[in-house]
Amino acid sequence: MTSDFQAPKWAREIERFIGVKSQFILWGNVHDVYPYQTADGVVDYVSTLGEYLQVILRQAGYSHLWQYEPFNLSLLGDKERAKEIAAPPEEGAVVILPDLSALAAKLVQATTPAALLINHASRLPGLCPREHVEQFYYNLFNLSLKARHRKGRGFNPIFLVMDKDSDLPLWYSQDNPRVRVLPLPKPDHSIRRHIIEKDGPKISGFNGLDENNRKEFVSLFGDQTGGLFASEIISIRRLAEADKLETTKIAEAVRRYKLGIPDNPWDKLDLASIKKKARMDLTRKVIGQETAVDHSLKIVKRSIFGLSGAQFSPTAQRPKGVMFFAGPTGVGKTELAKCLADLTATHFIRFDMSEFNGEHAVQRLLGAPPSYVGFEGGGELTNAVKQNPFSLILFDEIEKAHPRLMDIFLQILDDGRLTSGRGETVYFSETLIIFTSNLGVYQETADGRREPLTMPAEEDAEAILAVRKKITNAISDFFISRLNRPEILNRIGPNIVVFDFIRPKVAEGIFEKMLNNVLNKLRDNNKINITLGDDDKRLLGEVACHDLSMGGRGIGNTLEQVFVNPLAEELLEVEAKAGKSYTCRLSQENGQIILSLDEAG
Repeated sequence: MTSDFQAPKWAREIERFIGVKSQFILWGNVHDVYPYQTADGVVDYVSTLGEYLQVILRQAGYSHLWQYEPFNLSLLGDKERAKEIAAPPEEGAVVILPDLSALAAKLVQATTPAALLINHASRLPGLCPREHVEQFYYNLFNLSLKARHRKGRGFNPIFLVMDKDSDLPLWYSQDNPRVRVLPLPKPDHSIRRHIIEKDGPKISGFNGLDENNRKEFVSLFGDQTGGLFASEIISIRRLAEADKLETTKIAEAVRRYKLGIPDNPWDKLDLASIKKKARMDLTRKVIGQETAVDHSLKIVKRSIFGLSGAQFSPTAQRPKGVMFFAGPTGVGKTELAKCLADLTATHFIRFDMSEFNGEHAVQRLLGAPPSYVGFEGGGELTNAVKQNPFSLILFDEIEKAHPRLMDIFLQILDDGRLTSGRGETVYFSETLIIFTSNLGVYQETADGRREPLTMPAEEDAEAILAVRKKITNAISDFFISRLNRPEILNRIGPNIVVFDFIRPKVAEGIFEKMLNNVLNKLRDNNKINITLGDDDKRLLGEVACHDLSMGGRGIGNTLEQVFVNPLAEELLEVEAKAGKSYTCRLSQENGQIILSLDEAG
């Protein structure tokens, strides 16, 4: 299938600069597999960077490559020619840095075309005596300047392989014209395609495809593996073989590799039940928010079938769905999020973003980088999603988060993945993401008080629509003007779900539900029956629903203060026992609710 192979840019740079640079610093993707084109035009791959460099060097006329790993030296290539520089190492012999320095000095001055590869150079400071490492780096630095150049061929080069370019002292490569620093990125789509074409015949069903379908499969597999190492593509192919997944199921093989488990709760949802009961159940639990429930259900339904963002790319690895819940406090935003987690059988994870407004908020979520305190523990967000990849994640009061966290949210919404402080990739492709906010409803005063920006509208469609527009505009202004991050708003798109204020009629329903919760818990857990007369219930409802500025949460808090606490005291006073029934009577004196219990006859 392939006739257009081109080596990656960094490999071509080595070929080009091997005649003018005496040393190369290679860092980044240094533990992968690497494809190359053989003399007869076939694309194959090798499993180590040393083998790949040998391919490049052989084509440039170099006879062999000395390869060093801490304490061990080996040879790739012509061992007889190697003897012209130094005696080949004995298998298993320990080679310390001073001996390696001596070999490097011989090699860079030798007439025999050869090269030296120093693997895991980032590890040397932790494995070898400090004075040996410092002297070794200085000796190599001198050799970079003194290396012998041969007309028509160039230098006998030294390659240092680092995890990061910053692992090498800055003075080593800065303003040193003999050293070239080359980053090795993860494979691009072209390299991934060649790996897939090479390994494709090992996947069940591939050989039965016609040319067009093979190309389509290779393209799909390549898109699905964006951001992965070439070796991971081979691992996915092996996983597909082990799980007996054919070419038509390659996306499933990729998903299983990324998440580490074959189960997919999304495939096990009871669609008939969701179709018949979801709206009824949600509106019963989140009272008075029918519009918000309907909007949320539309997003969840397309998430079930993996259609979120499908219009932009059929292979996108973004979260299953994204929602932005906006509106007053205590109206059911968090409750609806919990209900949606139950509906989709996903794990519920909540982050209160007011706790992440400091400079180190990013480290708390992702984990501290290596060598920092707390590195071993990982990040709160990355750990949570790694443990439960099928999750609904609630980021509560997003406007209170530190602005730097917006980069994290953008990466989640765009790529569906994050890299933890420990370098692990965590995937969000099976998550539902919900942000909540009070933007446009309240503003915080200089003394820390919260005052309303928006008041409940009259219960006519036009007024309610005006309130929704005001809240939506406030959200847009926050991301565009205050944060200067319109791209986040763009990723959220039309998924802003605006919740209505708690209105008097709705408040009655919430009060009724909360009161029943209290009475039912006493009956079910303690076998104690409490009854209230209509007048007592009406009085309690008037007091609990008097101030709706804090929504349903305010109703619950008032109910606890004026009814639940006095009721508990009275139950203790009368020494209430299981199986007994009591009549609760309420009266109001000087603005206070007075509660008494009488045992029913």
